[in-house]
Amino acid sequence: MCVRDTLVTVIIRVSEAHVRPERFDAFRDMIVSAVREFPARYPGLVDHEVLLAPPDSLLYVSRWRSEEDLADYAGEHWRSRPVVLPGEDEYLVAPLQVRHFTLGSLGPVNAPRSDR
Repeated sequence: MCVRDTLVTVIIRVSEAHVRPERFDAFRDMIVSAVREFPARYPGLVDHEVLLAPPDSLLYVSRWRSEEDLADYAGEHWRSRPVVLPGEDEYLVAPLQVRHFTLGSLGPVNAPRSDR
């Protein structure tokens, strides 16, 4: 069996916030506090992390087992609408942006066979 045959398809959701620099620390604290319990609340959440690029950018990256699991978290419009926490807009200079990805293989494409 090939390694790629054992990989699970995961949907990676990236929510990007452009934060008012003077509110960055408070926004970070709010987000970390809000998402800390997500794995217990959303069984389809495989993994998540908060990525920081001070003074004005924060990413919330979450990895989901399936579209259904992601819809349970983000709603039926998960593809186009970010999940916005109450009061979040007061920290931001622009609306949240959300994007979705799946993993691409890092294996060789059309690599020469070793049995030749």
